[in-house]
Amino acid sequence: MFIQTEATPNPATLKFIPGKPVLPGGARDYREASSAAESPLAQKLFSVDGVSGVFLGQDFITVTRAGAEWQHMKPAILGLIMDHYLSGAPMLLEETRQVEGGGEEFFEAGDAEIVTTIKQLLDTRVRPAVAQDGGDITFHGFREGVVFLNMKGSCAGCPSSTATLKHGIENLLRHFVPEVSEVRAV
Repeated sequence: MFIQTEATPNPATLKFIPGKPVLPGGARDYREASSAAESPLAQKLFSVDGVSGVFLGQDFITVTRAGAEWQHMKPAILGLIMDHYLSGAPMLLEETRQVEGGGEEFFEAGDAEIVTTIKQLLDTRVRPAVAQDGGDITFHGFREGVVFLNMKGSCAGCPSSTATLKHGIENLLRHFVPEVSEVRAV
């Protein structure tokens, strides 16, 4: 098994590509070890000294570090990912597979058509590009012209995420959806 690694725009994160599906059709973002109980792999990754976050994407894993150097962490992370795949263990425990985290969405019933358009633009134009950088952005809510988005993986805490959010995503949404006045991260 060969696992590729890629740098991300966030210097505190590294993207690991196992060449096999990770979470097809979904994603999970763990910001602390206690939140990773549903994922055997994420739990193991948090055991590596310096790991402060794990994001499981459709076909990649993004690991965030705090206070440690990649040259010390990377071999252990690669070994844990390889061991996990070779063991045949599930990515998520059975009882949690159907539950998608991220909280409840909010918007007014009269804005349903606008929200559908926003979600479609996010899914087709934004999320694929952000996944290239080891992250994800999902819709959280829409109120009074403001779109609220969840930043996950390498996007969470990335120095360039504010610029991406304001200059990229906000401009895109305002162009296609005149009702959008602002985009904010939650």
